[in-house]
Amino acid sequence: MKVLTTELPGVLVLEPRAFEDARGSFMEVFHTGRYAEAGISGPFVQDNLSRSVKGALRGLHFQEPHGQGKLVQVLAGSVYDVAVDVRRGSPTFGRWTAVELSAENRRQLWVPPGFAHGFCVLSERADFFYKCTDFYSPTSERSIAWNDPALAIPWPLSAPLLSPKDAAAPCLKDAPVLPVFMG
Repeated sequence: MKVLTTELPGVLVLEPRAFEDARGSFMEVFHTGRYAEAGISGPFVQDNLSRSVKGALRGLHFQEPHGQGKLVQVLAGSVYDVAVDVRRGSPTFGRWTAVELSAENRRQLWVPPGFAHGFCVLSERADFFYKCTDFYSPTSERSIAWNDPALAIPWPLSAPLLSPKDAAAPCLKDAPVLPVFMG
């Protein structure tokens, strides 16, 4: 597995090794020991799968309290995937990183707790799989506006399909609850 750092400390792009032959391919998508060596330790307690259509944008989501680390990947299709540091007091507060994840490139993104996460679908359909380090908590669920001008994320679409919750999300500066950077 190849591990690539990003401009946000702790956010990693992973490229698992794939083995291909005439029958198809094989890839180890998670191994506790290897991922721990890369700085990704669980335990992972919940796996999620979403299917979305082209133009759908999900995010930017995080939980506080009960922050979730997320190991995300695309099983079918492709997405533009974004992580934003929303930890008050962090040296990289309000900064973001983005990567294209697809079934073809087999990349994964590690989004640590304290970061908001979102993606938009580039293909006709995308199956998006992610492992979480904490359980979903409806009372801890938070969102940041996908189009917050202070973040200036260059999403590759201008009129996304949004949930009502995501359409009403506040800008980062107006977020009533944010995680705190612990150094």
